[in-house]
Amino acid sequence: MNYTFHWLPAFRALPDLLWGALVTLQLAVSSMMLGTALAVLLAVAGASRHRALRAFASGWVELARNTPALFQIYMAYFGLGSFGIHLDSFVALIAGITFNNAGYLAETFRGGLRAIPGTQMRAARSLGMGAIQALRLIVLPQMFRVVFYPLTNQMVWAILMTSLGVIVGVNSDLTGVTQDLNVKTFRTFEYFSLAAIIYYVLAKSVTLSARLLAWRLFRY
Repeated sequence: MNYTFHWLPAFRALPDLLWGALVTLQLAVSSMMLGTALAVLLAVAGASRHRALRAFASGWVELARNTPALFQIYMAYFGLGSFGIHLDSFVALIAGITFNNAGYLAETFRGGLRAIPGTQMRAARSLGMGAIQALRLIVLPQMFRVVFYPLTNQMVWAILMTSLGVIVGVNSDLTGVTQDLNVKTFRTFEYFSLAAIIYYVLAKSVTLSARLLAWRLFRY
């Protein structure tokens, strides 16, 4: 083995890598916010009495959970383009990750809803609340407490999934910046090692922040 390590140029590029990490966080947070909102609707639709709503929710979940995330991003960017719908690479990446997040979280939320006793809804309705009001003020807050940790895991997964953006031309996130530096210098090991460390720090930061937040919110 005659490979010579050159870490100094890699460390000099650290500000660019950190800027890419910020873009990665923005992509992950955006996809998680959209995915969570859609997952709530899918979970409610899955528990609906209407067969069409249940079928739609089930189809979404089946596609999201049983096809690769890479395929979903490809379909958002290249697949829709075949029908004349051309999405920006950022939009396509967020759409693909959002679709994936919504499918996984919908199942998580469905389990969370089942963990809430039905008496909660009936008690809220007996107090004069409408169905939507009771769901929003009584049931969903309890559900989010039940699914808090799985939600945290999905956030970590969303951060890691943003690395797939390089296949559709996203070059400003952490993986995209790293790949550009690698192409210019051919110092693959050094740059991707630093990128891996940054991804690790991001993931651990989310996990530790969630634990602190849970300690603050769920002490009683």
